[in-house]
Amino acid sequence: MKRSVFKGSAWAILALSTALVSSAVGPTASAATPKDTGEVAGTAAAARERACPIVYFDLGETLVHTADDGGTSYRPGAAAYLRALRARGIPVGLITNVPSSWGATDAERAARLRQEVDSTWQGSAPFAWRDFGDRILTPRTEAERKPAPALWQRAKAGSGHCRVVYQAETAEEVRAASALGFVPYQVGRPHLPAFLPVGLVELLGLRSPG
Repeated sequence: MKRSVFKGSAWAILALSTALVSSAVGPTASAATPKDTGEVAGTAAAARERACPIVYFDLGETLVHTADDGGTSYRPGAAAYLRALRARGIPVGLITNVPSSWGATDAERAARLRQEVDSTWQGSAPFAWRDFGDRILTPRTEAERKPAPALWQRAKAGSGHCRVVYQAETAEEVRAASALGFVPYQVGRPHLPAFLPVGLVELLGLRSPG
């Protein structure tokens, strides 16, 4: 997959953080004055249950890298990032292009995808397929292949009232996801975090997307 060239900077991180905090917390958050810490915890837990951010990823060159010899492994920081999301109970999913002929259902195509990746895997730890559960969305027809909107629409429809994040290495996919209501993040840009910081993802759970 082709990576776009983007020159980031420290101020961009601050701008991103400010925008996401503002969006996630909303204008009334600072005015809230719960009576005690128990009420604070209860309110936050209820809000997270409503907003429950779900983080979707592209796969190739976002979470995994294919080397010149055909071997695959995690991209730098990807394994640790998935572990951090798992530790905080944040669900993850994949929205990835595979041949529609790989199966009649998402489950069948996901099984074939796993087989293909595992057969060339060179990482010291296996890919964390279990984290993604049944949230691996693949094209049912060739017309559904990204950047067509179908896969993102299916992910959004299956996420209820949760906020949905999409992270990929290509600007085209990030823009397409953003237009469909995802919180977008382009990974792998110089001078920016490799992935959307987990703390910012957690902030998205402080208020339902409305």
